[in-house]
Amino acid sequence: MRRDSKLSSILHVLLHMAHGQRAMTSEELAQYLTTNPVLVRRVLAGLRSRGYVSSDKGHGGGWVISCDLQTVTLRDIYDALGAPTVFAMGNRNDNPECLVEQVVNEALATAFDEAEALLIARLGDVTLGDLAKEFSHKFNAHSKKKESKHEHNYQGHDA
Repeated sequence: MRRDSKLSSILHVLLHMAHGQRAMTSEELAQYLTTNPVLVRRVLAGLRSRGYVSSDKGHGGGWVISCDLQTVTLRDIYDALGAPTVFAMGNRNDNPECLVEQVVNEALATAFDEAEALLIARLGDVTLGDLAKEFSHKFNAHSKKKESKHEHNYQGHDA
């Protein structure tokens, strides 16, 4: 079964936008996800209506972050996407009169509800700023590692 990756994808795009610190076209953003620019525009339009992003047309135009990354949580983005179903699993409802099915469904419904509530609460604890900070940390460490490797290779050619 295919999983819904819309939340992950839009967070991916938002971090590229935050890191790029410039307007980015739907075409550029779509390349990061290997998807169609129309899909990017459709999802970003929903975020624009909430004030998280904005867009300008024409030369030099594109999408930009228009919110404070420290105040927008992953829960906010999840809600802006329409609060998609968290779990692909669900209850069997072929025979609602069956007592076995009722007992199983009650047990699973409670577990699903508790797990979903926990996950959604956790999304409210993480901001876009937290993700941007973690990305910058990893990006800088990666850049230093590449520089160190390049310097080592260059020194090896001098000898």
